[in-house]
Amino acid sequence: MTDPAPTETPHPPYLAATLAGAAVLGVYLATLAPTTAFWDTSEYIAAAKVLGIPHPPGNPLFTLVAHVFGLLPIVAGYAQRINILAALTSAAAASLLFLVAERWLRRIVPVRWARYAAAFAGTFVGAMSWTVWNQSTVNEKVYTISLFSIALILWLVVRWADEPENPRRDRWLVLIMYLAALTSTNHMMGVLVMPAVGVYVLWTDWRVLLKPWLWGAAVGAVLVGISVNYLYLPIRAGQYPPINEGEPVGFFSEALSDVLNRVQYQKPSVGTRQADLGSQLANYAQYWGWQFARDWGRLGAVFTGLFTVLGLGGLVAFWRSSRRTGLTLAALFLTLIPLLIWYLNFKYGFSMHPDQPDLAREVRERDYFFVASFMAFGLLVAGGIGALMRTIADAVPGEEGRGWLMASPVLLLAAVPLFGNMASASRAHETSARDFAVDLLESVEPYGILIVAGDNDTFPLWYAQEVEQVRQDVTIANLSLMNTRWHLRQLRRRETPTFDPSRSIALWKQGTWPKPTEPVLGLSLEELDALPEYQQVPKGSGIKFDSLTLYFGSEVLMLQDLAALALIRQNIGKRSIHFSWSTGSYPDQTFGLTDNLVSQGFVRKLMPTKVATNDSIVSSPVVGFMDLPRTEALMWNDYHWQSAARERPFGWIDPPSGSILQLYGVMYHALAATLRDRGDSTTAQRADSIANAVRKQVSGNF
Repeated sequence: MTDPAPTETPHPPYLAATLAGAAVLGVYLATLAPTTAFWDTSEYIAAAKVLGIPHPPGNPLFTLVAHVFGLLPIVAGYAQRINILAALTSAAAASLLFLVAERWLRRIVPVRWARYAAAFAGTFVGAMSWTVWNQSTVNEKVYTISLFSIALILWLVVRWADEPENPRRDRWLVLIMYLAALTSTNHMMGVLVMPAVGVYVLWTDWRVLLKPWLWGAAVGAVLVGISVNYLYLPIRAGQYPPINEGEPVGFFSEALSDVLNRVQYQKPSVGTRQADLGSQLANYAQYWGWQFARDWGRLGAVFTGLFTVLGLGGLVAFWRSSRRTGLTLAALFLTLIPLLIWYLNFKYGFSMHPDQPDLAREVRERDYFFVASFMAFGLLVAGGIGALMRTIADAVPGEEGRGWLMASPVLLLAAVPLFGNMASASRAHETSARDFAVDLLESVEPYGILIVAGDNDTFPLWYAQEVEQVRQDVTIANLSLMNTRWHLRQLRRRETPTFDPSRSIALWKQGTWPKPTEPVLGLSLEELDALPEYQQVPKGSGIKFDSLTLYFGSEVLMLQDLAALALIRQNIGKRSIHFSWSTGSYPDQTFGLTDNLVSQGFVRKLMPTKVATNDSIVSSPVVGFMDLPRTEALMWNDYHWQSAARERPFGWIDPPSGSILQLYGVMYHALAATLRDRGDSTTAQRADSIANAVRKQVSGNF
């Protein structure tokens, strides 16, 4: 089975590809996020800064590449540098896919300028698809490096197939195997291109299977590529960087295996479906509908249908022009869509079936897992546009060039995703995650402990502390992570940095703040590891630490609860202990601490005795006890409420993370109610206006 290259195989148009990538990069840079964002962005940027280990599977290739890139003084802000890395790798992927599209279009579009234009139009559509664009303007995930890997590997196999057979030709295949193994140490997404590569290789020259030396070299290349996992992770983990999720210390250790195999997530096998397959396919269809003109509402659905038909037409055109190309594309999209949906086995989509609130749902929209299919779809669009132009050109009488010029308006379709996604895909001017992190950290007294709940009230704090050196004296204890042994060990091991009042807000510049000398957890590492996963207690019973009495609201205390008790027992009266309002009613329901908590802006300070009202501590109708002077000082002088309340064309487009921004709305509303009760209607109205502006943004049109 062979499918030879065209009789004429001109030199690849690298200059045109570079210009195509530059055009894509220009859009990305114009809409680039100026700083960090919610979800995993902050974790990855901070991990790059400190050469740390983010959540499983650890992503060592990303960490190393981003750390080196972050050293380049291209812009002042470190986060912006890493965001540029995301933009650059996505744009480079578009450049490489342009080369692939141009090569495969040669039998469909014989006129060079028209072929270049069709290749650019298709790859531009893929690069401007909503999820690709949104992921390329902030380093939210590691996937833009995977996009680059997929595009590079696909281009290399095309170059291998076009090269005349000679002793050096198969070096491309060894390089491909090395890159596939290497990209797996960034994320397994990059490996999804390999079934398509296999089809292309076997259809071109199946005799490569008969070359033992080649496959021996390929095995060696794979081992070298994946060695990044087994060298960087245990070595760096053993140096205990500030971000060290899973602590995979030790070569071939169980901890390393658990990180690489994502044991922390306890995901069931694909045989146990977390949602019915029909709903999982429908969830992908929902994300597909976002890609081409998400800003245009119902009109966007029309363009979704148009581009779907255009892409399917491109697949047919490629199949007719070359069985090898058609089969390769079929294998690629079979892997990137139905097989990936089956393997990922997601729960019901976050916004699916709103009439069924009891469904087990993903905590956020998962469109980014399918980002490769959205970008690679540009290849099919290139084929569809090229075939449509060919049809029009052939139907126009007269000189051939006239027909192709008459067909050129078809290329304007490439502008649809650019204008149809611009308002919501852009991350320009968005600073809310960074500002929230600073506001939350500055709410805590010097050397205090801040207990938080999940990713979005933790990762931005890691970023603020490790990248911008904001309030590093604050110890962050994450409730969900306190169910893991490694987080408890890191709390025990952490050495508290010295508080620098010159880098803090005015509220903390007054007074003296003695630095604690003991760790926040006094248990030894062995004692921490020996804590039970859960412990049964009589419901309503309690425990007393000096003057503080805690009452258990459940018959079972989980590991996180036992760890929280240990934090309280050791630090009450020595360090200030604060619960972020993002933890909700956790301290009230779990430990019965309502009467010992005083709201101070975004946090609730735990007091050693029951709270009594006075000139400063007032009873708020919304949040219970409130330290009014301190809350007002924080909320009027220091908080960046403008970031949460600023006008956005469609409001806040990510409802799951909007709950964090809602804290601004809730707390300014609580302040307004408190002030109104005390007769200050003017200031109350100002606070209410801020609360209403935030709520309007968080309840946007998406």
